[in-house]
Amino acid sequence: MAEAILNKLYGDRYTAFSAGTDPTQIDPLVVNVIREIGIDVSSNQSKSLNIFQDVTLDYAITLCDQAKESCPYFPGGRSQLHRGFPDPSAFEGNPEDVINEYRRIRDEIKDWIEKEFR
Repeated sequence: MAEAILNKLYGDRYTAFSAGTDPTQIDPLVVNVIREIGIDVSSNQSKSLNIFQDVTLDYAITLCDQAKESCPYFPGGRSQLHRGFPDPSAFEGNPEDVINEYRRIRDEIKDWIEKEFR
């Protein structure tokens, strides 16, 4: 979510790339809630951190505590930044509650990006 939101809001100043410590596929609920704010990520692919190991980045940002623990230092990042967000896929409940949790996390990420990168 963060990659898509940052590129949409501030793509004239930043290029965000995302990767995971255990990439699988993009969560369909993420695709849905990001689409609700006018961003299409349906063709995006989940990527591994390994593809960025030889790339120099201005920032290496971790957004979940598991990633921070698994990768506390990313050598390609000139600056390290961490802001933990809950993993919405871990939320359990009825379908309406689950999608609302995804929306809540999406909105928290968007608010953080607007404050941190403007």
